[in-house]
Amino acid sequence: MNRMSVTLAVLAGLAITAGAAEARDQIHVVGSSTVFPFSTAVAENFGKAGKFKTPVVESTGTGGGMKLFCGGVGEGTPDITGASRKIKDSEIESCKKAGVTSITEVPIGFDGIAFANSKSGPIVDISRKQIFQALAKQVPVDGKLVDNPYKTWNEIDPSLPNEKIEVLGPPPTSGTRDAFVELVMDVGCGEFPEIKALEGDAKKAACQSIREDGGYVEAGENDNLIVQKLESNPKAFGVFGYSFLEENADKIQGAKVEGIVPSFETISDKSYPVSRDMFVYVKNAHVGVIPGLREFVAEYVSERAMGEEGYLADKGLVTFAPDQLQDVASKAMSLTPMN
Repeated sequence: MNRMSVTLAVLAGLAITAGAAEARDQIHVVGSSTVFPFSTAVAENFGKAGKFKTPVVESTGTGGGMKLFCGGVGEGTPDITGASRKIKDSEIESCKKAGVTSITEVPIGFDGIAFANSKSGPIVDISRKQIFQALAKQVPVDGKLVDNPYKTWNEIDPSLPNEKIEVLGPPPTSGTRDAFVELVMDVGCGEFPEIKALEGDAKKAACQSIREDGGYVEAGENDNLIVQKLESNPKAFGVFGYSFLEENADKIQGAKVEGIVPSFETISDKSYPVSRDMFVYVKNAHVGVIPGLREFVAEYVSERAMGEEGYLADKGLVTFAPDQLQDVASKAMSLTPMN
């Protein structure tokens, strides 16, 4: 009886695996809205080769993508998620609990977070301290933390426009929002002795809580929507990935941050203060089950996609130097799992 039970269990497992392959013969990619244009371009080029179906790519935000990706193993869960930040320890634990125990992390290049406005609006040079003062829920005034009193930019600094503070940006589920908080808000709040003196959760809340009185407007996961709104409102600013600035350079302009303009060169050499790495994460348990998954990863890290003259550079991706790409491609092709 024991042997029969084991045999039935093995056969059932094989049937489930075969069923997954039959039920879904397209790769499913979710994740960051910033990574979305790059994954979409790779999917389209991959599908054109004709050997496998064009992968389905969804823009769910980094946090939303991680939640779906870590939901388990099987045809009902995504194969790949894009992220505009590194996977969090808490997300790794969620994956493990759901049986997603082997993940390959693939860096795909660099990006900068642009602080931008319409070309018909003012040209500004702004610091992270000033952005913090504009967007924090509470700010130091006369040595005390108070609800943000600033209504116009020039109240923070006379060199800034005499215009209402209105910034369109991503929601908390977005990796761009996470990176913005880490690279801008956390750094800006560190300029104030009153906040430096705080500890633990109190300091985190002071640095990372965004105002909710209309100064910051959550515009969803669609960065193109932010671009459209900036066109119609030259007095507003937007927060999004550099690739969207590059694609819409005829309509919008990036502000200098601490004297540095966002560009391919300044993001690549990390001189632009708000530069970050971007990733895709591969669910290794789906390799060999979902057709073409290994081949799709190979296309993503290929010279024609991620090379300095590749089609992803045309989309605004700040690509790796050739020796870096070779190392990234080698690890991706071997599907080396994260430790």
